[in-house]
Amino acid sequence: MTTPINDPFEPYQDLADSLLSAFDASRVGGSHDLSHIVRVWRNAVRIARTEPEYDLELLLAATVLHDCVAVEKSSPRRPFASRLSAARAREIVAPLRWAQDRVDRMAHAIETHSFSAGIQPETLEAKILRDADRLDAIGAIGIARCFHVGGRMGGALYHPDDPGAEARPLDDRGYALDHFPAKLFKVANGFWTKEGRRLASARAALMTDFVAAFLEEVEGK
Repeated sequence: MTTPINDPFEPYQDLADSLLSAFDASRVGGSHDLSHIVRVWRNAVRIARTEPEYDLELLLAATVLHDCVAVEKSSPRRPFASRLSAARAREIVAPLRWAQDRVDRMAHAIETHSFSAGIQPETLEAKILRDADRLDAIGAIGIARCFHVGGRMGGALYHPDDPGAEARPLDDRGYALDHFPAKLFKVANGFWTKEGRRLASARAALMTDFVAAFLEEVEGK
């Protein structure tokens, strides 16, 4: 696997390369590819630097492996994707011979990062990874990912008769714009760390402005 940027996982590049070689990150599509992992790692490091006492090596492993089992968003298995990735991650890190408690903490961080899993993070590393991953789901990157996934799943940009869903139920599988009120604005309100909340606030404001501008253009205002 080729990394898009030179040594993006320093100071644990060798570990990251070893973990990445155990699965193919290109299988998961443009919204969960290697570039996504790099962005989540950068978010995680940025958040971690504002927190006391964290295990950065464990956080690296959890970040690299958090989507190591690919499950399409339209699949009925989607709510179990993070559990499947956590189970696979346990197998991947087995050669490292980490203490069982450390492996459990890594797996917990992976299990709890998912919005659809509905599991609450209990460790600092889990909270950091969850915030780091959710930051990548909102803001400018989140907007791009939303429309990328919507198009890949065969959806339209918006409902032609009621783009703002004022008189119909939200349908974010059918219309990409619906994904903002259906999920992304909710994601923006669910952060655990102070730095995560600060960063999320700016990205949420960008999304709000984008949706307002989008609707104005669609409605010819």
